[in-house]
Amino acid sequence: MAINLKNKSKIIEKYGKNAKDTGSVQSQAALLSEKISELTEHLKSNPKDFQGRRGLLMMVGRRKRLLSYLKEKNLDDYRKLIKALNIRETK
Repeated sequence: MAINLKNKSKIIEKYGKNAKDTGSVQSQAALLSEKISELTEHLKSNPKDFQGRRGLLMMVGRRKRLLSYLKEKNLDDYRKLIKALNIRETK
């Protein structure tokens, strides 16, 4: 259920500024999106896992805060990240 190290490094390399850029908003949001999609699949097969659902909601909230910060600081990067992660439909 957790992201393995190889997959994590690929995500950071793709969305971060470089391969070691784990602290940028883009790489953190991308990692959270991957965890959210894995946990969503888990919850489809385990609908009574309420602690997992709580963790999912906390991750979605954290990602939302990161994205709102990025939206305030750099709107172009925000739009690119939203499009790359397929989080929501853009108008």
